[in-house]
Amino acid sequence: MLDVYGITRRFGGLVAVAEASLSVPEGRIVSLIGPNGAGKTTLFAVISGFLKADSGSVAFAGTDITGLTPHGICRLGLVRTFQVVQPFANLTVRENIAVGAHVRIAERRRALERAGEVAERLGMAQQIDQPAATLTVAGRKRLELARALATAPRLLLLDEVMAGLNATEVDDIVRVVRGIRDSGVTILLIEHVMQAVMSLSDHTYVLNNGQIIAHGPPQQVAADPSVIEAYLGHGASRHVLAGGGHA
Repeated sequence: MLDVYGITRRFGGLVAVAEASLSVPEGRIVSLIGPNGAGKTTLFAVISGFLKADSGSVAFAGTDITGLTPHGICRLGLVRTFQVVQPFANLTVRENIAVGAHVRIAERRRALERAGEVAERLGMAQQIDQPAATLTVAGRKRLELARALATAPRLLLLDEVMAGLNATEVDDIVRVVRGIRDSGVTILLIEHVMQAVMSLSDHTYVLNNGQIIAHGPPQQVAADPSVIEAYLGHGASRHVLAGGGHA
């Protein structure tokens, strides 16, 4: 469904992403991991049209989307969430989700109905008419996911949707993400919570210093010496491979 070919993105003299390629098959959950500053969010921004690549191309569902605007890419069905969650604080949860629904639905009443359906699906029905400013960190993360889901995506790019959550909240979001995939939405996610990466991913890519240094099934990647050296460390690798929780 998504094919990224040789993407390079520079900021002045800094090469943030260097000839990175990856593929996301339809119906799968694929993860992108790596240390802070590796270029993961920059690669997401290029894929979703928020940044222009210096070289390389991106194809979505067989269509070259390189250089298209974010809203044009969103209308095609490729939607991203953001690492720093910024809901419209003065709007209700319902109204925030309806912002996403308006990508496909012009009528306000129907967009608000769609928001209610999405809120129910993501376990936010009890919070739907409260101001977004009153939500907890976990609630704001779920709202960001709901707003993206309201656009009726075919492919969802999740940027650290579990960051800042406790173990119980992570488990809840893992179930939500798996349910979204089961409903027919393909997922590419950036995540540091290795518990979630190991549990959810069909395939994992590792980015370090802007380059893809490994990819494969998550268990294989967690045992890769180059990944252990660049990102996990030996202790975390053993913990993950032993089936432990957060790493």
